[in-house]
Amino acid sequence: MGLFGKKLKQEHKVMLQAERAAGAQLPEYHRATPECPHPERWSMYDSMTAEVEVLEFLATLVTTVKPELIVETGAFLGVSAVWMARGLERNGFGRIVSCEFDPVVFAKAQEKITASGMAQWIELRNASSLEMTVDGTIDLFFSDSDLEIREQEIRRFLPQIRPTGLILMHDAGSHPGIVREAALRMESEGLISMVLLPTPRGLVVGQKREGRT
Repeated sequence: MGLFGKKLKQEHKVMLQAERAAGAQLPEYHRATPECPHPERWSMYDSMTAEVEVLEFLATLVTTVKPELIVETGAFLGVSAVWMARGLERNGFGRIVSCEFDPVVFAKAQEKITASGMAQWIELRNASSLEMTVDGTIDLFFSDSDLEIREQEIRRFLPQIRPTGLILMHDAGSHPGIVREAALRMESEGLISMVLLPTPRGLVVGQKREGRT
């Protein structure tokens, strides 16, 4: 039982677990997959936030490609946004527009982003990725929302993504496979080119094909 005596939503359950962990790094416990047979070699803060090594990758990617506009879907507790904002801070420019649909999780994410000192780089919205609008050309798109809508949001924002920009899709492992299959489908249609990084939960790194030279 949880909020208001009702059964806790998964997001709220993980949020409370993360609060109890107080930022401690834990061994990744995602099940082994053919592409990643030793997930315990990675670390995590909780079961919904990207793996610690993926967070480090995101920050380094930001300092490497120097994006002016990052769009993130599914902020959860704001951890990945904060890591990417650290990259923007090092660059000295850029902004992140991130959304979180659940109002309870959104409030907690806003609190954590403010406490991080990175709030000036992050615009967090309590909105659906399938409804929000973002002005400008997107240099880095990080899809980390509900598994079932990742493909829809990529297709929705694809025209806005720069041809040299990057598309990242988290949770693209072979289990449960929803995101992986969506990415492969968009690749087969000629919409994106991609590689699948063999992390515990899986990560797509891709670009759209239209406009490439």
